[in-house]
Amino acid sequence: MSEFDADEFQKKLKKKVAKKTKKMGNVQINGGKSSAFYFMGFVGAAIYFVSRANGFWDGTLGFLKALVWPVFLVYQAFVSLLG
Repeated sequence: MSEFDADEFQKKLKKKVAKKTKKMGNVQINGGKSSAFYFMGFVGAAIYFVSRANGFWDGTLGFLKALVWPVFLVYQAFVSLLG
């Protein structure tokens, strides 16, 4: 079995990242667990807000609220923690 060479691994990783960055025009794309969590939160928030709507415009507002649900979450967390 061969030993793991951390320096060689970092060099190869940097080359791959540089290659991908060039192809994408210096745009970093991070799709992972956090984006899946956000999507699930969006779906849940959309169901919650739209189900409580009394009319079309309330449903539309509920959908827009679902897009920015993390803002409500962080605001309530700060209110709870900081008073």
